[in-house]
Amino acid sequence: MSEDLQAFRLRAREWLAATMPRAEASADDGPGDGRDDEAWVRARELQRILYDGGFAGLCYPQEYGGQGLTPAHQRVFNEEAVGYEMPLLLNVPTFSICAPAILDFGTEEQKRQHLPAVIRGDEVLVQFLSEPRGGSDLAGAITRGTRDGEVFMLNGSKIWSSNAYAADYGLCLVRTDWDAPKHRGLTMLIVKVHQPGVEIRRIKQVNGNMEFCQEFFDDVPVPASDVLGEENGGWAVASRLLFHERTAVGGGSPYVSGPPGVERSGEAEPDLLELARAGDRLTDPVVRELIGESQVLERVADQLAVRVTDGISAGELPDAAASLLRLFMATSNVRRTQIGLEVAGPRAAAWPPSDFRDGGSYGVNFLFRQGASLGGGSSEMSRNLISERLLNMPREYAADRDVPFSQVRQSKTPAR
Repeated sequence: MSEDLQAFRLRAREWLAATMPRAEASADDGPGDGRDDEAWVRARELQRILYDGGFAGLCYPQEYGGQGLTPAHQRVFNEEAVGYEMPLLLNVPTFSICAPAILDFGTEEQKRQHLPAVIRGDEVLVQFLSEPRGGSDLAGAITRGTRDGEVFMLNGSKIWSSNAYAADYGLCLVRTDWDAPKHRGLTMLIVKVHQPGVEIRRIKQVNGNMEFCQEFFDDVPVPASDVLGEENGGWAVASRLLFHERTAVGGGSPYVSGPPGVERSGEAEPDLLELARAGDRLTDPVVRELIGESQVLERVADQLAVRVTDGISAGELPDAAASLLRLFMATSNVRRTQIGLEVAGPRAAAWPPSDFRDGGSYGVNFLFRQGASLGGGSSEMSRNLISERLLNMPREYAADRDVPFSQVRQSKTPAR
């Protein structure tokens, strides 16, 4: 029997007040410059505090180090966690995407090796999915996993892997059968990130952030015991990863800890009301209308996340319904960044170094507004999933369906 929600809320409130440090806004809250190793050390420390207090992995089974509670308990904890320092960096993709996939597809040995370590804060996980030549065609992966007895030799490259440099293990989609159609010749491997043959290059974005990485694999041995799911059955695992990612991006993951409304980067935006008040625009009826619209979009997103995730958990909605969350979050995020830009006014374009959060973050968010339309697959892909798997519309034509991958015409691989 799960603990009563009100009793759990009171227990969490008391423990948080007695144990967790209060979150403090830093004067240097601008875009990261890549020198953020201390942030990852701190995130692991905070996760260990949650673990020692019995508040880590609330929705993970007890046999793997979790608490075996419900998504409602996690939502209550997140509400009470507002104002406290939390290990937000671990939410995506470790807790909300990769670890749930191991829970879904892992062997008993894999679950017992990785899940307790994740919940303690000892392991950080990453996705190795996209490739330099792949675009949105994830199933067209050409990174090779060549089997040699009980070992797969890994060769190729992955890209746009968020925070791979800070991770311990990666879930890597590789091609293991070139004569099968592209969706049926893939395997998911659990790869140790920092080992001989793995090179990680960080990618510097225009705002100085270095979250994204590209990885190069040169004859990296991966034990066959580290296949997640089945050999040549990797597309099922990848599809599940994408389900968890769409749910997380849409705000519906039951596995994340931290205040509601915190973005993927791990930092909440400054409050629009405070922003308008600081600019002496709070009495402007147009500004008030914009702020109201933003708050309505946020409330709809929260309620939609609860409705869809509860519906999927109860079997009333198919897993593909997670694309509804993903699509609404993407479209509403674009609108909310536009609203933030309008409310911030000139301060969104120029600001003193110490006042990044006073308007500047909205300017940067506006430049990156389309990013929310890419995580977990593009918005166009979400619309395809909704039309085909929820509305039962005809499937989009694909020229390479059921064709052996070795016979599919390939573009040239970019030079290293």
